[in-house]
Amino acid sequence: MTEPGHRITELPILVLFPHNRCNCRCVMCDIWRIRQVREITDVDLEPHVASMRALNVKWIVFSGGEPLMHSDLPSLCRLLRREGIRLTLLTAGLTLETHTAAVAEWMDEVIVSLDGPSETHDHIRSVPHAFMRLERGIQALRRLRPELPIRGRCTIQKKNFSLLCETVRTAHELHLNSISFLAADVSSDAFNRPEGWPAERQKGIALNEAEVDALDHEVESLLRDYSEDIESGFVVENADKLRRISRHFRTQLGRADGVSPRCNAPWVSAVVESDGAVLVAGNRESDRVRSVAFRKPGAFAARITKIAGRAAGCVAPDAPGILGRAGHRVANAGPPVA
Repeated sequence: MTEPGHRITELPILVLFPHNRCNCRCVMCDIWRIRQVREITDVDLEPHVASMRALNVKWIVFSGGEPLMHSDLPSLCRLLRREGIRLTLLTAGLTLETHTAAVAEWMDEVIVSLDGPSETHDHIRSVPHAFMRLERGIQALRRLRPELPIRGRCTIQKKNFSLLCETVRTAHELHLNSISFLAADVSSDAFNRPEGWPAERQKGIALNEAEVDALDHEVESLLRDYSEDIESGFVVENADKLRRISRHFRTQLGRADGVSPRCNAPWVSAVVESDGAVLVAGNRESDRVRSVAFRKPGAFAARITKIAGRAAGCVAPDAPGILGRAGHRVANAGPPVA
C-alpha cells in the first residue's frame, strides 16, 4: 500500500462530497449556511476513473453536505459501478423516501444520521418532522430492498448526551442494522467553519464538567443494559471506545490529556470535496488547492500521492478528523463486510 517515505500506491477508500449544501439546519454544523451550489458531475469524474483504477479504489462513500441533493447522483453511481466499486451513502434522510428507487438500485449500504428519539432528533436537526421523514424513508427502503444494510450514527453533544440508551432503543424501532456514536467536533475548521468556532459557540455544543460526568453514567448504563447489543455489534463501539467519548470532551475542558487513536486513514483513504479539494487525514499542512483534482486527467492521483505522502498522524488528539466527519466507521478500518 505504501513505499518507503510513505508514498501512497493504493487507496482503497475514497470519500466523495458530490454536493456541498445540506437540507438540515443542525445545531452542531454550519454547512446549511452555504448558499452557492457546487456539485461533482459525471463529466467531472469520468476523466479520473483511470486514476481510481490505478489507486485500486474499492469503496466510495458519498458524504457532504447532503448527497441526495445532487441533481443526478445515479449518473455518478453508474460510472463507479462499472469499476466494481462499493458504494455507501451517508444521509440525513429527509428525502430518502423520494429517492428510494435510486438508493435501492445503486447503494451497497446506507448510513443515516440519528440524533436520538424523535423530539430530540427534530430539535437538533432544526427541521420539522425530520424524524418522521427519516422513518418513512427507511421503511420505503425496507419494502423495496429488505436486505440493504441501513446503519445509524449519532453525534454526541450537549443536546443528546444523556440519551444514548434511548437512541439505541430508537435504532431498534427503526429496524436499523447498527448504531454508532461519536463525539461532536467543535474545534476544527470542518462543517463550513473556515475560521473555527468562537469559544461561546463551542460551549453550546460541547459538554461542561457536570455533563461529562453525567455522560460517564449514561455510558455505563448503556454497557450494563445493552450488553447484548454491544457484543453482537449492533452498537458498533466496544466499551473502550464508548468511554473514550467522555475522554474527548474532558480533553476539550483541559481535564485529560489527548490521546491519538491508532489510525490508518492517511494510508488507505482520502476525501474529495465538491469543489475538487483533496484532503487526507493527518495532513497538517492543510493542502487544499481548489479544483485541482478535476482540472485535468491524472491530477487526482498525483494530488493524493503528494498530500498523503506528507501525512504524519491525526490532526488533533481524540478528534474525529477529516474522515470522522465523513463517516466515523471509515477512518480506522477498511470496507466493512455487510
